[in-house]
Amino acid sequence: MLDARFDSTANLPAGQINSSRRQRRWHISMILVTTAFALGLLGIMNAYASPGAVTWPAIHLRLIEDGFNNPIEVTHANDGSNRLFVLERGGLVHIVQDGQRLTTPFLDISDRVFITCGECGLLGIAFPPNFAEEGYFFVNYISKTNQVPPDTGDPNTIHDTVIARFHISDDPNVADAASEEPILKINQPASNHNGGHILFGPDEYLYIGMGDGGEGGDFFDNAQNPASLHGKILRIEVGATGTYTVPADNPFVDTQGFRDEIWAWGLRNPWRFHFDRATGDLYIADVGQGNYEEINHIAAADIGNGGQNYGWPIVEGNVCYPPGGAQDCDRTGLTAPVIIYDHANGDCSVTGGFVYASLDPNQAPIYLYGDFCTGRIWGMQKDGAAWATSELLNTDFRITTFGDDETGNVYVVSYDGGEIYQIDEPLPTATPLPTAPPQPTATPTPSSYLPTISKSE
Repeated sequence: MLDARFDSTANLPAGQINSSRRQRRWHISMILVTTAFALGLLGIMNAYASPGAVTWPAIHLRLIEDGFNNPIEVTHANDGSNRLFVLERGGLVHIVQDGQRLTTPFLDISDRVFITCGECGLLGIAFPPNFAEEGYFFVNYISKTNQVPPDTGDPNTIHDTVIARFHISDDPNVADAASEEPILKINQPASNHNGGHILFGPDEYLYIGMGDGGEGGDFFDNAQNPASLHGKILRIEVGATGTYTVPADNPFVDTQGFRDEIWAWGLRNPWRFHFDRATGDLYIADVGQGNYEEINHIAAADIGNGGQNYGWPIVEGNVCYPPGGAQDCDRTGLTAPVIIYDHANGDCSVTGGFVYASLDPNQAPIYLYGDFCTGRIWGMQKDGAAWATSELLNTDFRITTFGDDETGNVYVVSYDGGEIYQIDEPLPTATPLPTAPPQPTATPTPSSYLPTISKSE
C-alpha cells in the first residue's frame, strides 16, 4: 500500500525503488481468482488459465505530449471534438487537440484544491452524455477548506471531498471556474484513501469511487459500515442543477441502515474503474493494504443490480485480513476479485486501466492495468471460465492513470515525467495472396531469336 500515492520517490516504501528493482521487475507473481481451489498455505481461491490458451498483443508506447505537472487522468468529452482532457493534481485541466496542448487551461481551480497531502488534489473529471448540448461537467477534488462537520474520529482539520458541477464559458475550450455548484460533499477523516474517480456509466448515472477514509487497516471501520459513504462506489443521478437524486433501482434504496447512494461496498481505495465500451462490463481496480492488489469484474448484466461486497477489510485480495491470522474468516456474501497480485517484486499499488482493442483482428480485446511503483503493465482476458493475465510491458515510470479518446485509443500516464503515451503495437503483417505458379516458356527457334547487344561494345 502506498499512503502517499502521488508524493515524490522519497515517500515510497523503503526498498521499492532501488537498484534491485530492475532485476526483480521481470518476475511476476500473479494469482487468478474465479473458482474454489486452495493454493498452498495462503488459502487463496483461484483458477488458472493455461498460459498458451490465449494470445497477447506486442504493445509499445508512443509519446503524445509531455510537460504536464503531476498528471493523474486523461479522458475525453465524447462530443465529437476529439479533444483529450488532461488533469493535473494541482487543480488544472488542459486540452490536447490535434497533438498539441492548448495554451490556456480548460479549467483552473488551483485556488480551492488542497494538494499538501499525498493523495489529495484534483482527482477526477466526468463529462455527461449530453455535454455537447448542455455544456456542463463534473469534477472531484479535495478542498483547501474543511467543508463538512466532523464524523467520529475526525479532528475537523482534514480537508474534504467535493463533487461539483461546472459550466463552460463562451469559449468551448475554457470552462468558467466561477460557475461551481457543489452537488455532494463528503467528510474525510484522514488525508489518504480519498478515491477520487468519477465516471458516467452506460446507464447515464454518475459513479463515484470513495476510499475507506484513510489511515491503515480501515482504521475508521467504514468499508463494511452501510451508514458510511467511505469504502464504496456510489451511484447518483445528476443534471442541470446543483443537486442529485438517487436512482430508484440502486441496490440499497429503502434498506434499513444503508445509505441509498451506495452501489457497491467493501472497497479500500478504488483507483480507476472502467466500463468496456463494447460489452458494458465494469472493471474495478482496488488498491491493497500491504500485500495484495486486486481487479474486480462485473458483467454488464449484473450492473443494474449492484450491491456487491468486495470484502475489505475482511479480506485483502482473497486472503483473510489481517495477514498472519487465522484463514477462516467468514466470506459469506463476498464477491471475490478475478485477479490479485502480491508485492513480492516491488509492486505496491494497482492502477486500473482500459479495455484495449488490438489492431490485429485475430487478437481478443484485453483489459490493461498497471502498478504505480514498478510501472509494469499487464493484460487480462477471459479464457473459458477462468481469467488469464500476462505482463505486456515494463515502462519503468510511475503509472497514475490510463485513459482513452473518442475513437478508443488507449493512453498511459507517467506521473513524474508528466508524459502522455498512446499504447500502440506494430501493424499486423498482411498474409500474402497466393500467386499462380510460373508457366513454362517455350524455347524460341533460331529464326525468331534476336539477341540483345550491349551498347558498351
